Amino acid sequence: MDITELASAINGKIIGSTRYYNEEGFIGRFTFLGDAKPGDIVIRHWIDGKGIEIASYKNISCLITLNPTDDAKEKTKELNFPLIICEKIELATAFALNWAYENYAKDAKSIIITGTNGKSTTSHLIYHILNHSGFNVFTNTDSDSEFNTLCDPMVSKLIVDEVNNNGPLDYLVIEVSEVQGWLGALMKGHAYLMSNALNPICGVITNIAMDHIGLVNSIEEVFDEIYQVPNSINDGFLVVNHDDNLVMKVVEDLDENVHPFYCSMNNLKSSKNNIFYDTDKQEIIYDNQAILTIDDLPFNTNHFIQNILSAVASCISIGIPMENIVDGVRTYKALDRRFSKLNEKPLIYDDFAHNPDGIKATIKETKKFVPKDGEFYVVCSIRGSRGVEINQLNVEALVEAIDNKTNLILSSSIDVVNDLNFVKDEEREIFFKVLDENKIDYLHYDNLVDALTETYEKANPQDVILLIGAQGMDPAEGLLKKII
Repeated sequence: MDITELASAINGKIIGSTRYYNEEGFIGRFTFLGDAKPGDIVIRHWIDGKGIEIASYKNISCLITLNPTDDAKEKTKELNFPLIICEKIELATAFALNWAYENYAKDAKSIIITGTNGKSTTSHLIYHILNHSGFNVFTNTDSDSEFNTLCDPMVSKLIVDEVNNNGPLDYLVIEVSEVQGWLGALMKGHAYLMSNALNPICGVITNIAMDHIGLVNSIEEVFDEIYQVPNSINDGFLVVNHDDNLVMKVVEDLDENVHPFYCSMNNLKSSKNNIFYDTDKQEIIYDNQAILTIDDLPFNTNHFIQNILSAVASCISIGIPMENIVDGVRTYKALDRRFSKLNEKPLIYDDFAHNPDGIKATIKETKKFVPKDGEFYVVCSIRGSRGVEINQLNVEALVEAIDNKTNLILSSSIDVVNDLNFVKDEEREIFFKVLDENKIDYLHYDNLVDALTETYEKANPQDVILLIGAQGMDPAEGLLKKII
């Protein structure tokens, strides 16, 4: 692949040299500038003249960018360095992902997971089952959800590094953000583009709900992004949430080479094409057999059981022996902040509930643990620098989920967040406005440590405390350890 072929493949225009900068050509990875070695190709959303100088010094093959700023073009010509400018950076990152797959993991089977809620838990559980079964598996899911956007070259780089360091891969388990954007603009078709780069034999759609307000402004837009994903599957299974009406609309138009595998929290007619949780018997049923009981599960709340069903269905569809799947579920340890129990008395749960559906589901499930003589505390971090719209939807979800017996505590978390997650005045005010209009009592603390300290000191041993929110609640576990 010479540089002109590369530029053509990503609809890019070459500035500067029309040859790779290093003599050997492209011999490495697609990666970041700071990580780059001679022979690599760097993908950056923007680059300036100083960045071009660094790329030249590192002797990389070429650099791909969406936005050359300041003196980038002039420095490119001065150094006779090859710079490819593309109109859509996602074409470059999808190409990089496909390059890593085709050249380093061609024999690996790919499973892709998308949807609004539950992607990380589902992905990580599939990864654990496969890894526990003795396979060499790569996943981009981590506790901080840093690598699931796929709008940079991180995952393609990690795949190459994994193969180079640990040998051939058997499976790729890739979490794909259902909606992605850059500088406030939606990258249309992102989920399909990244999924298609991996030629998956199995896909999962967890649910379809509102999130990423600003990039998308209606549930129809979210649906349109997820609707395309099954087209990436090459003669395999699509695991779907039977209880989600929008997901079931996706199933209506599946190609004949894509076979639906249904998961439900309601009893279905048992078959080899579905799996469900029997709420009366508290058992997971597949093919007329109880394969797991409530005591076997790492979570016993409904929205997490749905994730378990999706993970189990995925592993069944790719032919993993049932005994391996069952043992994998029984031995699974959850990701951080996925309904993590932080304390026993009072009972404290921490969850990454950061959008309306996640907030409502998590509060609903946590209420079940509150005894008759106990109080229920919800400590919620306001989402910083994400806009008024998502915060309005979040606070409206709070209003819908709590009752007048719930003790609501809000935090702007200014003591623990950076400038990218700082709560703006209008985001804070929309929370107050909606709660006041609905006559909901609440306390607000600027600092997360104060919100946690006051709540913990007020709570009695029989009470239940739920911590919810995204980045503003991430440091809660560490702070609580000091407080307790």
